[in-house]
Amino acid sequence: MFKSIFAKYVSAFMLIILVSFAIIIAITTSIIGNYSKDIKVSIMETAANSLGAYLKNEIDAAPDSSLKKITSSDSEALEEMFTVISSNGDDITVLLTDMNGEILMVTGSDKGEVEIGSSIHGSFVESVSNGTNVFQMNGERSVFSSPHMVYAVTVENSEGEVCGEVFVCSSSVIMTDLIEKITKTIGLAVLWVLMAALIAVYFITERIVAPLKKISVAARQFASGKFDTRVPVSGSDEVAELAVAFNNMAESLDNYDNMRNTFISNVSHDLRTPMTSISGFVDGILDGVIPPDKYDYYLRIISNEVKRLSRLVASLLDLSRIQAGERKFTMAPFDICEMGRQRIISSEQKIEEKHLEVEFVCEDDNISVIADRDAIYQVLYNLCENAVKFSSDGGLFKIEITKIKNKKVLVSVYNEGQGIPPADLPYVFERFYKSDKSRGLNKSGVGLGLYISKTIIQAHGEKIWVESEFERNCLFSFTLPAE
Repeated sequence: MFKSIFAKYVSAFMLIILVSFAIIIAITTSIIGNYSKDIKVSIMETAANSLGAYLKNEIDAAPDSSLKKITSSDSEALEEMFTVISSNGDDITVLLTDMNGEILMVTGSDKGEVEIGSSIHGSFVESVSNGTNVFQMNGERSVFSSPHMVYAVTVENSEGEVCGEVFVCSSSVIMTDLIEKITKTIGLAVLWVLMAALIAVYFITERIVAPLKKISVAARQFASGKFDTRVPVSGSDEVAELAVAFNNMAESLDNYDNMRNTFISNVSHDLRTPMTSISGFVDGILDGVIPPDKYDYYLRIISNEVKRLSRLVASLLDLSRIQAGERKFTMAPFDICEMGRQRIISSEQKIEEKHLEVEFVCEDDNISVIADRDAIYQVLYNLCENAVKFSSDGGLFKIEITKIKNKKVLVSVYNEGQGIPPADLPYVFERFYKSDKSRGLNKSGVGLGLYISKTIIQAHGEKIWVESEFERNCLFSFTLPAE
């Protein structure tokens, strides 16, 4: 079942707040309960000891009288003393018994529940005689209808003989009123905190969810093919970073879509043009329109067009293998300087046609690198073909190979000519991208050579980049690991 972010945040916050305050209430009531119990037991202990000492003096003053005779002969003074002691608490009841547990006197809040002459259960009397002062009096053995906490002491004469017992009883040892007030106060605070949290969560989630909704709408528009959609960015938090990343992705998709359309157009043109030429010349030869003495000339044109188609198909196959991850590289040492010399020699005809000035700079006669020889040759071939193709007549074409730090070898291909416009520099290594949109200079390429070169270099764990001054020069460079 769908559950919104707001609902999830509210549920989580409410649960955390309620659990937290429940723990606070539990801890607070426990502390107050223990504290009030200690205070009440202390009051009861003082009262019991005071009455015990007072009765001991009374017994010592009349050594031949029993505790029962003393309470009957001096009942008013004793009752007044008991009443004063029991008034230390609203819920304190004081019982005086003889040594057999018979109740001789009762004062305090629960006086009406206890009948003089009745007896306290023998187990309680025995417990007090054995030194147990604090206990709970409840159930059928109790003289009260409700549970009472009891603090009891024995009454002894000067010779240490037990004459009776004093029971100071309390029906409530915990400050229930205070705990109730604290609980109500905390409950009211919980309501205010819950309300404040609800408002805060609403605004926080609204700030988070609103951009996410816009991103969701933009994503649906992308799905329908509207790649020019962008998400407005506000703030500098993680959601804003997500919106920026989303817009960057949209920009890449838009560029990729444009490049794909351009690629389809270029491939269609590159397939149609040579195929039209081949078909026309072959038909001319078959129909006798082209005389036999011109066969060699037109067959050579057909051969060049077939090679052009072959290069296009080879590039497309390379792209397919790279995207499928099927192209494997065999790393082995070879002389990169010798490869550079071979590339210059193989381009000799094109170099002479454009009257280029050639420079080959190599730090040593031989520099070995560890890479896939065929793959690096393809990279160097693509860079040199582009350099010669886009060089101006009489310009400089240069290959430079040098050792750099971190056991790397830097290979650079430089040419003087058209260069690359600054707006095109970030995209030259993208698939299907062609800076020469008019196809005036680059009539044979399809925009895959530099992308394949970049993929090969990155597969070796190295870098390739370009620097250019528009309408002046261009420099492509890449690194390889030295042997």
